[in-house]
Amino acid sequence: MTVESQIDAAAPAGTPRPPSPLGEFWHYFAQNKGAVAGLVVIVIVSLAAILADLISPYSPIEQFRDAILQPPFWEEGGSLAFPLGTDDVGRDIFSRIIHGARLSLLIGVIVVTLSLAIGVILGLIAGFARGVTDVAIMRLCDIMLALPSLLLAIVIVAILGPSLTNAMIAISLVVLPHYTRLTRAAVITELSKDYVVASKVSGAGVMRLMFITVLPNCTAPLIVQATLGFSTAILDAAALGFLGLGAQPPTPEWGSMLASAREFVSRAWWVVTFPGLAILITVLAFNLLGDGLRDALDPKLKR
Repeated sequence: MTVESQIDAAAPAGTPRPPSPLGEFWHYFAQNKGAVAGLVVIVIVSLAAILADLISPYSPIEQFRDAILQPPFWEEGGSLAFPLGTDDVGRDIFSRIIHGARLSLLIGVIVVTLSLAIGVILGLIAGFARGVTDVAIMRLCDIMLALPSLLLAIVIVAILGPSLTNAMIAISLVVLPHYTRLTRAAVITELSKDYVVASKVSGAGVMRLMFITVLPNCTAPLIVQATLGFSTAILDAAALGFLGLGAQPPTPEWGSMLASAREFVSRAWWVVTFPGLAILITVLAFNLLGDGLRDALDPKLKR
């Protein structure tokens, strides 16, 4: 007999069963309608990215020379063959936006994974070591945070060379201090609690204290920061792509699509509007999701 069944058997008849952690989380998360809407949008964008090859009617780099700068289907001269119109070389904007979603989400996953992994390790080292090591790591983070994030990313990409890979490395380094400082603060808070003292008395080693005892209790703020980090990564990647330092043409990346369409803003509004809306909606969805996760995971904010 499991522990839960023993508790249920011992409880008086009619006693309500306490909610599971997942049920409690969803209860608080669902109260934030904006967060639920953001989650729905992210699921739709993720499915579109995964099924891009099946959903998009054309290849993102296929050119139709007889349909250059064709407007959306509801405009005069538009066609359902190109529902959102075409760009200056006849590529289908709808297909490029869908494949751009795959690239943008991939950028977010890689950037958040790299920066989170390195930031957590540095934060754990700073929180446990203290002294000179802590001061050195924190002052380095302060220097990086004192510089404008986009400017620092541009400098790093300029040194490494313009490419999508180097852009992701640059963005990872730019957002790294946020995870480091957040992890360090959470670790210092947890180290003063009784369960950590009990683990030390029982003979737990430093590595066990770091990754098994303390780190699991620091995950809530890190999950929220990682979710918000997706939007930062997508925005910074789009900015670098717009400046020609990220994904290079003809790669279907939303920022590079905006850059290539700058000269057609006045006579072909759709070439700029739809990639910009894709960035806006996706970033807004991740921000709303992050707010909902913060409300659901932070005990102080639970209503």
